[in-house]
This record gives sequence, C-alpha cells and structure tokens, in this order.
Amino acid sequence: MRVVLLTSSACGTASHHLPFLLGSERFQVVRVILAQGGAAPKGRWKKKLHKILRIGPLGAWVGYRMRPWYGTDVQALAGIKDLAALCMEAGVELTATPAVNHAHTVWAMQEAGADIAISLGNGYIGSRVFQAPRLGMLNIHHELLPAYQNAQGVIWQLYNGSAVTGYTIHRIDKGIDTGAIVHQQEVPIIFQPTLRATVAHTMKAVLDASAAGLRQVLDDLPARLAAAHPQGLGTKWTTPTIGQYLRIGRNFRALRDRQGGAGA
Repeated sequence: MRVVLLTSSACGTASHHLPFLLGSERFQVVRVILAQGGAAPKGRWKKKLHKILRIGPLGAWVGYRMRPWYGTDVQALAGIKDLAALCMEAGVELTATPAVNHAHTVWAMQEAGADIAISLGNGYIGSRVFQAPRLGMLNIHHELLPAYQNAQGVIWQLYNGSAVTGYTIHRIDKGIDTGAIVHQQEVPIIFQPTLRATVAHTMKAVLDASAAGLRQVLDDLPARLAAAHPQGLGTKWTTPTIGQYLRIGRNFRALRDRQGGAGA
C-alpha cells in the first residue's frame, strides 16, 4: 500500500506523525507533499470578513490570541521537528507544491502511485485532489465528529462542560469534516493551571493518540474502509465570540477544580 501525506505546514501534524508511520510491512509512505500556499479556496477573503462580522472584533482578537496554543506551544511540548529534515532522515521524498488545490499537487499524488493520501493540517481540499489517489483521501480531525465539525480541539468541549476530547479519522468528501468515519477515539482533557496550558498539553496527547490510530488504520486499511460509516447530521463550530470565550473560561475553571487541578 503506497501512502502519500499532504500537509500545509513545515512543522506541524505531518512532522509529528511521520515517525509513527515508518517501518510497516503493510504500507509505505512514499511521498510527503508540502503545499506552500495552503488551501486558498475561492472567496477566502470574503468568508474571512463574514466571519469577523459574525464573531465581532473581540472574537477575532480571541482567535489571534489562541493561535500559539495550537501552534508553537504544542510544537514545543511534542518536540516537533522540521519536516524536510525528517523526510531526509527517513528517506521519504518531499515534494513542494504551490497550493493544496493545485494541479501540481494532483500530479505529485498520481506520479507517486498513491493508493491512499492522508491530509494532515490542511484547509478545504477540492475534489480533483482528494479523488487523485486510487482509494481517495483520509483526514484526521482533532475532535470528535459529527458533534464538533470544523472545531478547534478542547475549547468547544469545555464550552459544553465536557472533560473529554478526541480525534476522528474520516474520508474526505466535498464538505468540511463531513466524510464517513473510519476510526475515532476519545482522549481525556489534561487539566493544567491555565486554559492555555490545558489546551497545549491535551492537544499533544491527542496528536500522540491520532498518530497511533492512523498507524492502526493504515495497517488494516481495506477492512477499515469497508467498515466506514456516514456521520449523519453534525454541528459546525468556528472561532468563539468573546461571550463564548468567557463561558469556556468559566467551565474550564469549574472542571479543573472538580478534578483537583492546580490553582488559578
């Protein structure tokens, strides 16, 4: 089984997951595609403006403030390395393309003879890309589906008063986080003194779990694909408004204290 990884980050989920995917007798990672321009769907700026109008300026500030929680904080905790260096060490070909939804991305998958491709840290993926591999593409969404479609991990679980998060491996279709579920696992939220540290420590645990889960799926891919089941109706989330952020904070402190977490 020939596997291709597609990512938009030179130091993100693909870098974390690649070492977990080496050495199998049932599949081989034959290429990693780094889309340097991200996803860039049509009408991106119009959608961003609409989002800001919906969540308000303070909501946009919340989103900006949380970026390091899911980026540099997790990278430091997990010891995530540069993708190019990892590919060189592993002897896996790294191919750069201008964008996710670009003809060169399609070519790179087809030229590699991809049986399946895995999306790790991308935005919207168009049909000509996810249909290029023989068996299509899988995505890892670091939340539980369908209840948390398009959601950042941890924070919306806290918003709903939950102390668990998780990840979902699903087929990619024309929607966002709507494809048939192949594998799913809950992961307990790891409460820390602050919300920021809680998000980072928990996301590191979720990354570790999803990397192991992906290895299991790829080792038994035909049976896993045959058993995939449709999601049904889901709930979509976005960046929290300031009011939602305040509720997340209140619920976080209550759950942390209930579970014996450290002081404020």
